[in-house]
Order: sequence, then structure tokens, then C-alpha cells
Amino acid sequence: MYQSHISLTSLYPVFFRGTIIIEAQTQQILQEVADMIILKILAAPFVVALTLLVAIVSFLYCVASALCHITLLALVLFIGGQTLGGVVFLVLAFLVSPFGIPAIADWLMDRLYSLKCSLQDFITG
Repeated sequence: MYQSHISLTSLYPVFFRGTIIIEAQTQQILQEVADMIILKILAAPFVVALTLLVAIVSFLYCVASALCHITLLALVLFIGGQTLGGVVFLVLAFLVSPFGIPAIADWLMDRLYSLKCSLQDFITG
């Protein structure tokens, strides 16, 4: 009869060493996945808050751009002789002009939107 030179007892240590390595790697991967899920759960409320903030800022941007007619009122006040009222309305007109508050709001809206998209990519990725 044919006899094998390799005994079964010599194979067990190698097999168990491989199993232990695989179990350790599996545990490490499961821990990383669990940590990532926790981070995604923590990031979800920030996505909601940023979505609401972008909506509010875009609404205020629309309102501010609609109020650009204040410049005409400032010119009327200058012509009417009320210099202080004209200066106040010119400052207000600058703030609601495309160079004032709407420019700041547009910049802020872009940054908040990109932050929201980054968080959404993190959560879904």
C-alpha cells in the first residue's frame, strides 16, 4: 500500500496559523467598517443642517438682489436735499448690490454647498 510521508499532525499548525491570520484581518476590517458607519451616522445631521442653511442663504440672496432699487431712492433723496438720508440709502444700496451682501452670500453658499456635497459623498461612499 502507498503511504504518505506527510502526517496529518504536521498540517494542523500551518492550517491554524492561516486561520488565525484570516480571523485577525477579518476582525480588523469589521472594526474599520463599524468605525466608518459611526462616522457616517454622526455626519448625517450636519448634511441636513447644511441643506437648510444653503436654502436660507439662497432665499436671502434672492431677496437682496430684488432690493437693488434702493439706489433710485438714494438718488431721489440727494436731489431732494436730504444728504444724510441719501448717504444712508447709498450704503444700503451698496450692501444689497451684487458687490455687497449678495457677493458674500454667493461665496458662502458655494462653500456650504461644496461642504454638504463632500459630506454626502462621505456618507454614501
